[in-house]
Amino acid sequence: MLRKSANDIKSRKGKTPIVCLTAYTAPIARAIDEKVDLMLVGDSLGMVLYDYENTLQVTLEQMINHAKSVVGASSKSCVIVDMPFGTYEESVDKAFMNSARVMKETNCNGIKLEGGQKISKTIKHLTQSSIPVMGHIGLQPQSVLIDGGYKVRGKEKSEWQKYIDDAVAVEEAGAFSLVLEGMAEPLAAEITSILNIPTIGIGASPSCDGQILVTEDILGLSNVAPKFVKKYVDLEDAIKIAVNKYAAEVKDRTFPSTEHVYRMHPQIVSYNRKD
Repeated sequence: MLRKSANDIKSRKGKTPIVCLTAYTAPIARAIDEKVDLMLVGDSLGMVLYDYENTLQVTLEQMINHAKSVVGASSKSCVIVDMPFGTYEESVDKAFMNSARVMKETNCNGIKLEGGQKISKTIKHLTQSSIPVMGHIGLQPQSVLIDGGYKVRGKEKSEWQKYIDDAVAVEEAGAFSLVLEGMAEPLAAEITSILNIPTIGIGASPSCDGQILVTEDILGLSNVAPKFVKKYVDLEDAIKIAVNKYAAEVKDRTFPSTEHVYRMHPQIVSYNRKD
């Protein structure tokens, strides 16, 4: 079976909801590849894996290294890579250079950029240069310092037009899909109804064409999860139980047992008998 492409995701507009999750490592990519349509190597890895305060410290090299692992460990899902802060804002030429590097070195299916109207020229340049782009508007983690934190967008009807204009600009620039994050549900539903490309919601609306969450959040491996996260299992407790049992067995020397150690081959002993 061929890996899903950006065009495959684009063609799902208005059809069966698109299942998306983040993936930062090979074990997670292998575990979710069968059931997920799109895996995002998100710059949220800075907070999830490196315990950064926000995503701004994440480097291009980190994104490339993690994306290589995810692509290498998967075969079915469309893999999209976040372009980290500072790698695409300066100019369209810099954006192309860094995006092309990500595409070449990771063999991913496309990249994701945060921003609406202000980066529409960059999106257009990249898509016209054969680089598939996923857009991202609403709450933009790379803009938390200037925006004053992680605030829900579109709670006031007077705010709606800006985000609608952002969404339309991203679509017209050639993006194959658009992430709507931290957005009032009616606004996300309205944008979804207007666009001809799929919307992927995270803290947005069930009306979006797909949904995405951080995999570690739904597995119960995050210290603090946003309101929009549903935890489907608590692996942190399961890990603690397993580690406690392991520690106890190491201390009382019941691990490793005979089944977990290597034995020598039996030696054949011959005797020279003297009569």
